[in-house]
Amino acid sequence: MSHYDYIIIGAGAAGLLLADALGGDEFFASKSILVLDKDNKTKNDRTWCFWERGKGPFDDLVHKNWDNIYVGGQQSQKSTSILPYTYKMLRGIDFYNHFLPKVKVHPNITWAQEEVLDIQEGENEVLVSTANQKHSGRTVFSSGYDPSTPLKQKEFPVLQQHFLGWKIKTDQLVFNVDEVTFMDFSVPQKGNTRFMYVLPFSENEALVEYTLFSEHLLEKSEYEEAIKTYITTNFGDIKYTIEETEFGSIPMTCYPFHQHNTDRVFHIGIAGGWAKPSTGYTFYNTSRQVPKLVEYLKKGKRLSEFHQKSRFMFYDMLLLDILHENNHLGHDIFESMFNKRKASLILKFLENETNLWEELKIVTAPKPLPFIKALFKRMF
Repeated sequence: MSHYDYIIIGAGAAGLLLADALGGDEFFASKSILVLDKDNKTKNDRTWCFWERGKGPFDDLVHKNWDNIYVGGQQSQKSTSILPYTYKMLRGIDFYNHFLPKVKVHPNITWAQEEVLDIQEGENEVLVSTANQKHSGRTVFSSGYDPSTPLKQKEFPVLQQHFLGWKIKTDQLVFNVDEVTFMDFSVPQKGNTRFMYVLPFSENEALVEYTLFSEHLLEKSEYEEAIKTYITTNFGDIKYTIEETEFGSIPMTCYPFHQHNTDRVFHIGIAGGWAKPSTGYTFYNTSRQVPKLVEYLKKGKRLSEFHQKSRFMFYDMLLLDILHENNHLGHDIFESMFNKRKASLILKFLENETNLWEELKIVTAPKPLPFIKALFKRMF
């Protein structure tokens, strides 16, 4: 059985960013690090999107970026600039091809393609069992997410941002390459919050995605029919081929995942609650959390105490309370925000960077009654 100072379970965004940060920091040069993942990371298994001001650390990997977004609904359509922000898309395969070789070349890091079956925390070490062998570590960082964990309680609602997307190539030039369809609520809501999301790569290539904020997933055929109908309704009777398919479900909850962290087992990524509760965006927040975690490790403090409270979690909680009780109100809330406030201000708010005055502008954009009811229910 091999022993390591740190074991990182999962080589997604959180795992690879953490491994690269530890491996490239002289402070951890004497620490042995094991990275485990059941996959060889040679497939484009996901797409990450985020927005930021100006240049960023991932620009060389960005597949496409946009300065304009479109938000539509049953009765409103708005195309708008998001400057000073840029909306950026990063393909999973490009991220893996860049970071995995970097991680493997660090002399103190061992990479192993193994599926983790069990984690047992002892008094002085953590035993990680895989399909092939067992490893022990002083500290384990795990991105393994158990979706049943937040469902065992009732205090914090748990919705899902679930989606199915097709990357399609059309026989006609139909897409506006300068604009992302950020949220198009013109599709039938059916008692939920449902919208289409379109990332155009060229005039005849785009990722077209059907997305819901709700408790329960749909049958695969329902996602597919919604995409087919949207394409026909908006682009006519065009011919197209489906080049790639992606499906995902991201938890939307203010459940305190950090309470499961100990001084030896620390959860990262979605498992650590690093997804933005009200939107499901995870990648950019993860890229900001990793450096903070690394600096915290250098201070030698207890890992179980690494947690940052934020007033933005309260805003997220109120929205999720509303959507849990009245899921159909989602389209009206988001449409009101984008119709009455600048898109750049909304993105700044969703990035947790606004001041109190700016936040007051945001929260007063939608109809206030649902938020007042949610606030009173939380207070009393």
